[in-house]
Amino acid sequence: MLKIENLQARIEDKEILKGLNIEVKAGEVHAIMGPNGAGKSTMASVIAGKEEYEVTGGSIELNGEDISELAPDERAHAGVFLSFQYPVEIPGVTVTNFIKSSINESRKAQGLEEMPAKDLLKKIREKSELLEIDRKFLSRSLNEGFSGGEKKRNEIFQMAMLEPKLAILDETDSGLDIDALRIVANGVNKLKSKDNAVIVITHYQRLLDYIVPDFVHVLYDGKIVKSGTKELALELEEKGYDWIKEELNA
Repeated sequence: MLKIENLQARIEDKEILKGLNIEVKAGEVHAIMGPNGAGKSTMASVIAGKEEYEVTGGSIELNGEDISELAPDERAHAGVFLSFQYPVEIPGVTVTNFIKSSINESRKAQGLEEMPAKDLLKKIREKSELLEIDRKFLSRSLNEGFSGGEKKRNEIFQMAMLEPKLAILDETDSGLDIDALRIVANGVNKLKSKDNAVIVITHYQRLLDYIVPDFVHVLYDGKIVKSGTKELALELEEKGYDWIKEELNA
């Protein structure tokens, strides 16, 4: 599904990713953890193709194709979805209209006709029920006046509607109370399949009580320095990141 080799990236004069390697297979959930400034959000942004980052080395492959030179919208059409840590507000554009435009742009890129209105409405109804989203929510302006939990739930709704091959959730648990966390995590779990993959970026082990990862990776100073199972997340919760630094310096 996703294969990253020796990825190096910078923003302005600051080198952030310094030789990152990871492989994510279809059907897998990978959690990325690490201290502030380690490069977690940069990794997500670079995979999604955000243009403020300069890739200075390495490769990013999705399903065997190098996507390093593709624009962000082309990567999205290829099946990459990024859930933002701080979703933007778009006044005057309803959640439903935004979803409709996103789906039809993606279909257009694949040479398909627009999704018929009745099929779109049926899919919206199914996915909103899956994520326990009130119908009134869908007629509100995108993210305008939304609580933190509503913004995150809306992003998972977008993910459900777009059905990406690779979903990257960048600190989706940030600012969520326990009920919102449960609903968002349940949505992610229901959307998992043998044909897609999920990367969860988080500071906290608590999210991994709800979205159980197949692998946990520690990103430290621009590289993945340690990988393991969910038990590694529990160890990080208990010990913090200093012991990783000590291991590296030993």
